[in-house]
Amino acid sequence: MKAKQSGITLIGFLIVLMVLAFFGYMAMKLVPPYAEFMGVNKAMTQIASAGVEGKTLDEIRRDLMFKLGFQYVDDATIKPKDITITRANNAAQLNVMYEKRVPFLYNIDFLLHFEKSVPLRGNIGY
Repeated sequence: MKAKQSGITLIGFLIVLMVLAFFGYMAMKLVPPYAEFMGVNKAMTQIASAGVEGKTLDEIRRDLMFKLGFQYVDDATIKPKDITITRANNAAQLNVMYEKRVPFLYNIDFLLHFEKSVPLRGNIGY
């Protein structure tokens, strides 16, 4: 009785390996910006929990930029104009909105849009 072999061929294995390598390379490019955004979230939460009683927008921006340095967020990623404060339901909210362009292959880039808002405690001095 003849036994039939089963399994993947060499060509099939190379195709699967190429697909896995492609997605692995894509993950290597996309994980650092998302890790950086997690640092932005942490710094914003620290600012919000510390309170902003009597601080101006410039002071809040300066404090946030200082805390972003400890979270390994690149200075070129978030600019002071990306940090705003809005009023919603008679409470202030700290907003950060920015875009990051990540080069992928040749002329193909990923454009990532990040946005986060946290409620602030205390009255803001204008």
